[in-house]
Amino acid sequence: MTHDLSVEKIRQGFAQAGYICNPAIAMTMLLAYKLEKPVLVEGPPGVGKTELAKATATLLNYDLIRLQCYEGLDESKALYEWKYGKQLLYTQLLKEKLGDLLKGTHDLPSSIARLHEFGDIFYSEDFLEPRPLLQALRAEKGTVLLIDEIDKADHEFESFLLEMLSDYQISIPEIGTIKARHHPIVFLTSNNTRELSDALKRRCLHLYIPFPDAALERTIIQTRVPGVNEALREQLVGFVQQLRQLDLKKQPAISETIDWARTLLLLHTEALSAETVESTLNVLLKHEEDITSVKDDLRGLLAKLVQRK
Repeated sequence: MTHDLSVEKIRQGFAQAGYICNPAIAMTMLLAYKLEKPVLVEGPPGVGKTELAKATATLLNYDLIRLQCYEGLDESKALYEWKYGKQLLYTQLLKEKLGDLLKGTHDLPSSIARLHEFGDIFYSEDFLEPRPLLQALRAEKGTVLLIDEIDKADHEFESFLLEMLSDYQISIPEIGTIKARHHPIVFLTSNNTRELSDALKRRCLHLYIPFPDAALERTIIQTRVPGVNEALREQLVGFVQQLRQLDLKKQPAISETIDWARTLLLLHTEALSAETVESTLNVLLKHEEDITSVKDDLRGLLAKLVQRK
């Protein structure tokens, strides 16, 4: 399927899918599609890195295949594993039919050769259980492959991915090299919890998504929570923008701004008050010490919103 894409068409398509982006994000997605290059998307948690992959799949009408990374992830969970139960069943059947299988053999070498013919079957594609990476390579149509939070995986797993990211193929010792039927659009996300290797970065386009400015965040809220009135939308975004300037353990993400907007709408809030903010701070902030710190300076933060008008 061929898509006549441009930066503007991508921005419009993303907006229809509920994902509001800037031109840099749309340009990177266009290059990833045209150049068939993976994209390494970095930035703080909650700025829309994972949502970018989902929006791309929606825009292109591709299936989304997701691999969630974690410490200790290996190829048996990411690429493939053997169907051990099926292999065990076939082993039992082979034992029961051993006499029939060895008919016509007259010495040990010929018997071993006959058994070897059947032994190879156990490591064929009939016994292969594909995991996300192999699913993306063998897909019959275009896919979006999301390798989420690659910085949580080990360095060894990064090295394992290099063949996939450069040549869109994977080598399986018992079978050989499997090449992609259709090159997937690959997104790797990172929250910058550790430095990624230069070898991985060389194979990818780089995209950094920061927290949005106030204007973009207001547009996001208008799109995702349209019931919030303009005055409240400006207030709540202004308050969140102030919080991100504070020394917090975890700054509120876009997803938390959206959740807060939905909460305020649910409470029929027309304008922010100290009481409403204090009672709903746990929607925005996830650490008790952050909530306590903000409560101590809550009236000062709200006063700044009034001064901006």
